[in-house]
Amino acid sequence: MDLLKEPPKTVFITGATGFIGSHIARRYLAAGYRVEALTRTNGHAGLLADVADQITWYEGDILDIPSLEAAIRGGIDVVHAAAVVSFAPKDHAQMDQINVEGTANVVNVCLKAGIHKLGYVSSVAALGRPENKTGTNEVIRLDESQKWEDSPNNSAYAKSKYRAELEVWRGVAEGLQAVMVNPSIVLGAGDWNRSSTRLFKYVYDEKPFYPVGLVNYVDVVDVVESLFRLMEADSIPEGRFVLNGGTIPYKELLEQMAVALHKRPPRMQMPRWLTHLAWPVEAVRSWITGSEPLITRETARSASSLYAYDGRAITQAIDLQYRPLSETLMRSAKAYVGL
Repeated sequence: MDLLKEPPKTVFITGATGFIGSHIARRYLAAGYRVEALTRTNGHAGLLADVADQITWYEGDILDIPSLEAAIRGGIDVVHAAAVVSFAPKDHAQMDQINVEGTANVVNVCLKAGIHKLGYVSSVAALGRPENKTGTNEVIRLDESQKWEDSPNNSAYAKSKYRAELEVWRGVAEGLQAVMVNPSIVLGAGDWNRSSTRLFKYVYDEKPFYPVGLVNYVDVVDVVESLFRLMEADSIPEGRFVLNGGTIPYKELLEQMAVALHKRPPRMQMPRWLTHLAWPVEAVRSWITGSEPLITRETARSASSLYAYDGRAITQAIDLQYRPLSETLMRSAKAYVGL
């Protein structure tokens, strides 16, 4: 009888209306979970508009503790995916507030409520980027064992995510069960005017330049599947998990995107020296027009960097196989432009 069926398990998600959060919500819905989510404005479902009626919405904000307390209850799972990702100087204070203070609030309310488990979406940026002290073009390889080092290569975003992780580890020390994933640049279908998916729009608009550095990438589906399986695991693997499907030159990634989008690929390499000269000009343009800068001091430094992340640990912990880049790009292109 239906009366004897167990009620669906419940997950509460912050950041559910965004890129990664919306994919997380869909994964839990597909698994039969009761999905609850936080939204700043009542009725704003973002990338979940087509399934909004399948989700229980709580109006609030991670900076508003009473709204978190009204939604987070004992025994449920919580996924914290809300964050501000920006490399514009004007957003630094907001990033500290949302990414650090907001995470501390979520952790504190979860501890107080006695939830079942917390899943936190961090970033490889939180590992830190040490300086290349060899003076060569040597690729610096990083994994979960990397210890944070103060370095001019660490963006304000990276610092905020590192400090946010400290709040999660504090919660663990106080008895919270938590799992953490650290994805690299996340590729997939979303709003291509925001976050990492802007790369698709850049190629679609047939921009001519490509940077000289390396890019680390992972499919959003693999990010979501990794987090979901870690949350479902009976025993909690210790530490965090770097999620990185591969590392290739920017030129190669943008060329493959162009093939998927049926567009002409960027064809002119932007030398490091020119990249570092471009950001002050772009800062002035952004100030005059009031628009977001296309390149900043931090993105200029990042685009010409030579860092490679090792994402193999998760494949051993949950037997995950990363999706091929070609599959990710073709699926994304179809979602964006119907190809």
